Order: sequence, then structure tokens, then C-alpha cells
Amino acid sequence: MKSLEQEIKELIITSLSLEDIKAEDIETDAPLFVEGLGLDSIDALELGLALQKRYGITMKGEKDEVRARFASVATLAAYIASQRGQATA
Repeated sequence: MKSLEQEIKELIITSLSLEDIKAEDIETDAPLFVEGLGLDSIDALELGLALQKRYGITMKGEKDEVRARFASVATLAAYIASQRGQATA
């Protein structure tokens, strides 16, 4: 899971053009929105598209479910891992 979390951190930086941030600056369990990394709703859309392209996953679901998936790098990694597991099952 650590390598997936690292990939997600790098994807966040590249897809959102966060030039002043390094992957190691992003805490795995820190919030991505408002506090923590401070992303906004436009960033969420861009990141969601980047995740869909990179991992072939969908972000469908209730608003609260989707919001919970984007809570942190750790929650994104867990969701991606669960979707990969379903795809191979």
C-alpha cells in the first residue's frame, strides 16, 4: 500500500501542478481539502479525472461516499485497492 500512496501523492502534485510541494510533504492521513493540503472542489474534479485515467476506477456514488474517499491519501489508496480487488475478482 505504501507504493500506491506514494503514486497518489505524485499524481496529486503533477495533476494539480503543485510545483512547491514534494510527495514527502503530503501526509498520508492528513486531510486533502480545506485544512491539510487545502484543495478545493475544482482540484477534486481534476484529481478525480486523473485517478480515473491512471487506475481505471470510477468515483460514482453518493456525495458523502465520494467525499469520504477523497478525505486523505490513505482513504484514496484504500478505495483504489478495493476497486482493483473487485476488478480481478
